[in-house]
Amino acid sequence: MTLRVTVLGATGGQGGGVARALLEAGHTVRAVVRDPAGDRAQALRGTGAEVVSGDLADTGSLSRAFAGADAAFAVTTPFERGPEAEVAQGKAIVRAAVTSALPHLVLSSVASAPRSTGVPHFESKRRIEDVLAAEGPPATVVAPTYFYDNLLGDLSSVRAGVLRLPLPVDRQLQQVSRENLGALVAAVVADRERHLGRRVEVASDDPTPARMAAALSQALGMPVTAEALPPAQVREQSADMGAMWDFLGGEGYGVDLPALHGAYPEIAWTGFADWARGLRRPVGS
Repeated sequence: MTLRVTVLGATGGQGGGVARALLEAGHTVRAVVRDPAGDRAQALRGTGAEVVSGDLADTGSLSRAFAGADAAFAVTTPFERGPEAEVAQGKAIVRAAVTSALPHLVLSSVASAPRSTGVPHFESKRRIEDVLAAEGPPATVVAPTYFYDNLLGDLSSVRAGVLRLPLPVDRQLQQVSRENLGALVAAVVADRERHLGRRVEVASDDPTPARMAAALSQALGMPVTAEALPPAQVREQSADMGAMWDFLGGEGYGVDLPALHGAYPEIAWTGFADWARGLRRPVGS
């Protein structure tokens, strides 16, 4: 069955992955973006998506974007204006889902958010989940772990032969590919009754930094060594990121990977080594 799905943040990492997965599954996508004339928005149009403008903090524009949709995927961010602004985005999204009588809201949170981690951007997402539960629109929460793609932010160091993470090199880190998250969301909207009221934490693999470095070495055809970056160095730059790495190096995520993957056998879960093979070393580097 073809569904009409609104995707918020469709030019971003999560939203873009979800939009691609929904289009590949044969659904109709309404992509909500801040700049419909931008290059990324134009690229989305080229894939067959309808592109409309919208503001995550504006209930009215979100209600219009949700109108007539069978489902919507929503993601919020604290990294532009802080956690309080993220909570405001979440409230606007939930209000819009209620006022537009949206049949199914799929809200992206983060794994472990309900566990009082003390990580500011985990706590803001927990507060949004509380708003969602209180307001009560038909919904499912998907909660990804750390994204493989976060490594791309320091890819120059990796290509220089060092993988630096604020984590012991033998500590497992549950991670997820954007494509797998997109496929999971596509499965959720396609089976609404199974997922209403549920919270699904999402991870593709749980490599250690040492195993990540070995996979990168093979993928890039050059030695890559894992190094543990001092957590204090991260805290000096960002208290939020420092708190996250303290959590990940301690209690950490708790996704039951065998159970998750067994529940969604139709998803081709991507291991870190498979993802790393998609990286290419620039000529002459």
